Order: sequence, then structure tokens, then C-alpha cells
Amino acid sequence: MKMYILIKEDVPIGFAVLAAAHASLAAYLKFKDTPETAEWLSGPFYKVVCRVNEKEFEQAKTFPDYVVLTEAALGNREVAIAFRPRKEWPKPFKDYRLLR
Repeated sequence: MKMYILIKEDVPIGFAVLAAAHASLAAYLKFKDTPETAEWLSGPFYKVVCRVNEKEFEQAKTFPDYVVLTEAALGNREVAIAFRPRKEWPKPFKDYRLLR
């Protein structure tokens, strides 16, 4: 089980780290009552944090079960998207670049 968190590539690293932390919590709170989240919490609860461009970010919104995060300090623009934990992921998720 993994939770994917996607951060826009043009978000400065300090905001990216903050967005990843907030995204993890926001996804947990939104999906805490799902069987997948319960299984994920039983461990190990992996999270994959990736950098994506604008096109990839918008394409990711076509997949189900996510929460989008905005950043007030960046004009309330969308900076991250976090998905409900699951075992199987659509192909694009395997191609996203890890945040390093």
C-alpha cells in the first residue's frame, strides 16, 4: 500500500516540504474511514512524493480519490495533490519523478 503525493515542480523546496506534510495529513483525514487507509495504517505506510509539471498535475486529477492543497503564501495556488492509499496505481504514477 502506498500513498502518492504530487508536488508541482515550480514550488520552492521549502513550500514543497510543507505541502507534502500537509498533503499526507489531508489525505489521511479525508480517507481515514476507508478500508484501504486502515490497511495502509497497519503498516508499513509508504508515501511516495513526486515532482510533476502542470500537465501531469492536471492529468492526475482525472484519477479518483484525491485532495488538492493550496498555499496561501503563494497566492492560494494549487501546489500539491495527495491520493488515497492503494495497492495498484495507474501507469503514469510509476513515471513521475521522485522529489529529491
